[in-house]
Amino acid sequence: MTGSNPDKKLTEDERDRPKKSKKKQKKEDAWRPDGPRDPFAMLDSLPEKKQQELQKALHLFYLGQSLPRNMQQAKKHTYRFWDTQPVPKLGDIVTTHGPIAQGEASVRMEAYSLPQGFSWDTLDLSNPAALKELCTLLNENFMEEDDNTYRFNFSQEYLQWALQPPNWLPQWNCAVRVQTNKKLVGFVAAVPADIRIYETEKRMVHVKFLCVHKKLRLKRMAPVLIRELTRRVNQQGLCHAVYTAGIVLPSPLSSCSYWHRPLNPRKLVEVSYPGLRLKMSLQRALKLNRLPEATKTPGLRPMTKADVGQIHSLLQTNLSKFHLSPILSTQEVEHWLLPQEDVIDTYVVEGHDGKLTDVVSFYGVSSTVLNHVVHTGLKEAYLLHIACTATDPADLMEDTLVLAKSKGFDIFCALDVMDNMSFLEKLKFSISDKSLHYYLYNWMCPNMSPDKVGLVLPN
Repeated sequence: MTGSNPDKKLTEDERDRPKKSKKKQKKEDAWRPDGPRDPFAMLDSLPEKKQQELQKALHLFYLGQSLPRNMQQAKKHTYRFWDTQPVPKLGDIVTTHGPIAQGEASVRMEAYSLPQGFSWDTLDLSNPAALKELCTLLNENFMEEDDNTYRFNFSQEYLQWALQPPNWLPQWNCAVRVQTNKKLVGFVAAVPADIRIYETEKRMVHVKFLCVHKKLRLKRMAPVLIRELTRRVNQQGLCHAVYTAGIVLPSPLSSCSYWHRPLNPRKLVEVSYPGLRLKMSLQRALKLNRLPEATKTPGLRPMTKADVGQIHSLLQTNLSKFHLSPILSTQEVEHWLLPQEDVIDTYVVEGHDGKLTDVVSFYGVSSTVLNHVVHTGLKEAYLLHIACTATDPADLMEDTLVLAKSKGFDIFCALDVMDNMSFLEKLKFSISDKSLHYYLYNWMCPNMSPDKVGLVLPN
């Protein structure tokens, strides 16, 4: 070829490949690594539609490949991290009680290493800006449904309630940030709790809100978060923890089921609420789930601060019946049960003599409904405590459903723990396909059935 440069001869493939516009080539070049980059810059350079496709693919891969949802899947799974931790192995039959590993004489002082480009932080939840950041991280990345149709919408007030009980410690709000722009991309927290396990009382922590940004879920950051939180807890002389998860890890102490009671069936059908089994027409569902217009229990009223002492006695008597239960102080009863709008509701039954005979409480969690033409949000109520000495639990619970509906909740959720099975079916709750598994860290004891669990842990 006359005048051609032999060093620039095109291959046959290159000749056949269509030429790209400069704009398109520039966009592709932005995706090519050309040295250390902000971990998010590469994804953010892609078109929005492509970002959504990748996020959904990563999310589904994360759920499908890494998180077994039942024991059958768990038996085929390799737990690279949990096999190194002081927890019972799957399939172990435990008959003894006690710690799995003794506390170390010296606790590691330096933080665990993070992947390049990230750094540790301790979130100051008294700082409104930090609290807002945490809301954003959790609301965009925490436990989103598999089909990306719902995600939690935690309020700042809810997170303060969940993460700041009496004796909480700021250093147990363990966070990960991107070094370049300080973006919050990982979080896990612990709050102190006194727990009764069979006949043993232990000071431990409740681990909650483990969350990693969707774009980082394949970087195995969750195990590093857990290790670092464990180190920080160990520094305070504690080496045991209780936690729950919707996935199977080594090894569940108890496995419980969620039960759902529709309060607004029409809306639940319209948004295709996950796990709800309404095998009937809408009109039939509306009729079946109809509730009374008003409550029936005499003396039923909202809790006040003056009720804390009597409620404490009621709960401690009731909770002592179970193999796994919290040991609550009066300060903790006040924190966890005193009503806060859109966070926690508690009602008591007061007798003619002024003595409280019954108590029931539920907390509320809002969710965002994605990509729906009519509905943008959903309100779910979760049963926290119910203790009855004079009122039939089914009657008190029916009144609770009436009250929850009047407050705008769309569905009422309860676990089959404690004595709840005495009223769930009677009040037309239906079992969902979602399970919640209870775990203890560094403690072994025999497994227990859901009705022996007296502990509900709000996330």
